Amino acid sequence: MRVKADAPASGNPPPMATVSPAAARKPHLALAVATSLGLGYIPVAPGTWGSFAGVLLYWLAFSRYPVTMPGRTVAWATGAGTQAGVGAAIAILLAAAGVWAADRAAKFLQKKDPGCVVIDEVSGQFLAFFLAFAPANWKYLLLGLILFRVFDIWKPAPARQAEFLPGGLGIMADDWIAGIY
Repeated sequence: MRVKADAPASGNPPPMATVSPAAARKPHLALAVATSLGLGYIPVAPGTWGSFAGVLLYWLAFSRYPVTMPGRTVAWATGAGTQAGVGAAIAILLAAAGVWAADRAAKFLQKKDPGCVVIDEVSGQFLAFFLAFAPANWKYLLLGLILFRVFDIWKPAPARQAEFLPGGLGIMADDWIAGIY
């Protein structure tokens, strides 16, 4: 449905000639999550930038460096039990938010798997490190990034078949499988 404004008597076009309903309901939050705060809009290798975000998120969550707050030091995710709980919570949050945001973004952009949606790479990359209980040092992070990108691009079975799942689940599932590989 398009809403048209009546032309003014002066003959000049109205300031807003047409308004599409899709533009009126742009899912700003879903697009922010789906593009990982705009990383997906980087024109060169947006999926790799999304993977970098997953690496950074893992490093921030599991680096052994203490986090300091005014007046005290907080040890963040230093025990195995804490790591498992924090990692599982982050992985589940990324997965749920990713399916929701990717689905909304794909519907808004009218594409099955828009290139700007990179939350799937963030989630898959994080999952790769978390499932391996990888140390958060540069050697493991670099190796994990390279291996994840290889499997994400190659898409061995069943990752390619997972792309045919409906909506946001199909967008996310192939990257989860790449992360598991």
